[in-house]
Amino acid sequence: MLFERRVPLFADHAQRLAQTSLRELLNDIPRGERLRQRWGPILLDLSRQKLDNQALDALGAHVEASGWQQARDAMFAGASINTSENRAVLHTALRASVAQLPSPAPREALQEIEQTLQRIDKLVQAIGQGEAASLGLPATITDVVNIGIGGSDLGPRLAVRALAPFHVPHIRSHFLTNVDGQSAHDLMRQLDPRRTLVIVVSKTFTTQETLLNGNVLRDWIARAYDGDERLVARHFLAVSASPAAAQAWGVPAAHIYPMWDFVGGRFSLWSAVGLSLALAIGMEHFRALLTGAAGVDDHFRTAPWQRNLPVLLSLVEYWNRDVQRHTSRAVVPYADLLGDLTSYLQQLEMESLGKQVTPQGDAVSGPTAPVVWGSVGTNAQHAYFQALHQGTDVVPLEFIGVVKPAHPLRANHDALLSNLLAQAAALALGKTFAEALAEAKDGGAEALAEAKEGGDATRRALAAQRTFPGDRPSTVILLDALTPESLGALIALYEHKVFMLGHLWGINAFDQWGVELGKGIARQILPALDGTAEQRAGFDSATRALIEAIQERREG
Repeated sequence: MLFERRVPLFADHAQRLAQTSLRELLNDIPRGERLRQRWGPILLDLSRQKLDNQALDALGAHVEASGWQQARDAMFAGASINTSENRAVLHTALRASVAQLPSPAPREALQEIEQTLQRIDKLVQAIGQGEAASLGLPATITDVVNIGIGGSDLGPRLAVRALAPFHVPHIRSHFLTNVDGQSAHDLMRQLDPRRTLVIVVSKTFTTQETLLNGNVLRDWIARAYDGDERLVARHFLAVSASPAAAQAWGVPAAHIYPMWDFVGGRFSLWSAVGLSLALAIGMEHFRALLTGAAGVDDHFRTAPWQRNLPVLLSLVEYWNRDVQRHTSRAVVPYADLLGDLTSYLQQLEMESLGKQVTPQGDAVSGPTAPVVWGSVGTNAQHAYFQALHQGTDVVPLEFIGVVKPAHPLRANHDALLSNLLAQAAALALGKTFAEALAEAKDGGAEALAEAKEGGDATRRALAAQRTFPGDRPSTVILLDALTPESLGALIALYEHKVFMLGHLWGINAFDQWGVELGKGIARQILPALDGTAEQRAGFDSATRALIEAIQERREG
């Protein structure tokens, strides 16, 4: 039986807190201390969420009654919790051995994972030491191109960019994902085909975007060798659960790395899907990434809910989505190196949690995944923060900062951190009409001071425009530094938050049937773009009209 969602139980807490501002809540020092929790290099500050101890205790009682520990332990042990596909969910096993932590995962899976990790290690060492030819690869490799989409792209892309200060010399990383040919065209103009290694990442090796881009680069490399397939094959690695399909496409068997059914794409960074990352940062740092994630796994498995960072994050999201009915959440990293984090979280959270039925096929009893959006600060402040501060919708925010940067420009970084802290404070505290009006009377704000001559009505109008409602919730996550270990910990924190929300909402967070319908229709439309009226006949009127418009303009 699914755990019952009991949002009405929290209605009294929400009603009571509606009469209490964050200004007041922030005066409760013990509350703030309770809502700030640390694990290793991560400080999680939830003190600006619209929660007090009573509401938090009610949420905690709710989660304790849900049997979350048993559900969590089933995942770690390899139970088939992805029920629609009858699959285990064992991304945590991918990093267990590196941290030398005991894992309840099946021994066979752990052995396969360790063997693959050793193969990755051998590959990275060979390329780093200039011995790639010993593995049947080009003798000199200067550029690595990762071809994949979704989980085969977003995780490695995020980590490669975030860990740029840790890159090994002489290897440049590139990502080719979209089916739009412009990216492939531009990339081929930059690179030397004889020094380029291509990693094709596709679980089924049938993904349209991935194979189209793979074919483009294979043809490009083939031209450099006058079509000699033996030499072309040296430039390709594959990561796939369908090795026969990868071999048929042209990747040598020794160049194929496994993907497993027990690891979903958006949870696969820690596997051979992270091959491009391992090549970019070296094996020592790749293992540190896994170690950071494994540390959070251990924390998630052992800490009580009151100090468990993933559980607390999930309870806050549950409160904001189910109780407060906020429809979106903005994620704003104050770190350019984390510029791909929001895109990564969009897939991790919205693909995992964007469900409307339970595993039994019944309608869910409340809302699920909020829209995740955002961009880096301080750019974001000059784009959409006006709406966040004074717009009519309340959007919870997640600020992510780094205490110690990877660069020596202290003044820049202090300005960055001060903006992060200021925005979180301003959203929570706001500015009352009385405070804005007092500025007008005291001449504290230039525009209001100038309005003195316009009389009281003008001053009041301008004061109203300079009033900030405040009481807008946010979370602050501070990393001591952005390192492989802290990045691994941060990503694992979000992974376990997703698990917890799937559990609380009674949905399967590990399938993604919603992406299939459009892909199937696209396969039907593709031949019709150059087809006849008869081929168009099976589509709806709007699709037929657009295909006809495309054909007309192509011919014109």
